[in-house]
Amino acid sequence: QVQPVESGGGLVQAGGSLRLSCAASGRTFIMYTVGWFRRAPGQEQEWLAAIIWGGTTTYYADSVKGRVTISRDNAKNAVYLQMNNLKPEDTAVYYCAAKAGSTAWGVASTYDYWGQGTQVTVSS
Repeated sequence: QVQPVESGGGLVQAGGSLRLSCAASGRTFIMYTVGWFRRAPGQEQEWLAAIIWGGTTTYYADSVKGRVTISRDNAKNAVYLQMNNLKPEDTAVYYCAAKAGSTAWGVASTYDYWGQGTQVTVSS
């Protein structure tokens, strides 16, 4: 079992950048596919990116492709989401989640372990 813990959220101006971190307690993160999701007020949960277990294969939602980068640091047992050129519509609570397996990486219901979320607010 693994427990993700997010950090790195905050208030940033439009056009700025943030790097969110997802640290794992328990088992090593390399054994899990890790995804980033977000939920804006009044909106449905949205998948953003995933990095597949054991390696560096990554996938991105079209809505954020080119502005975000997901990566992992196995030595630190962490996964990161670098977000650039942030927009006010990126304001949301951001979650990381972990799962075994390498399919359905964009489907929230297939993830077993979730962090508590970190708030990102982008001002115009």
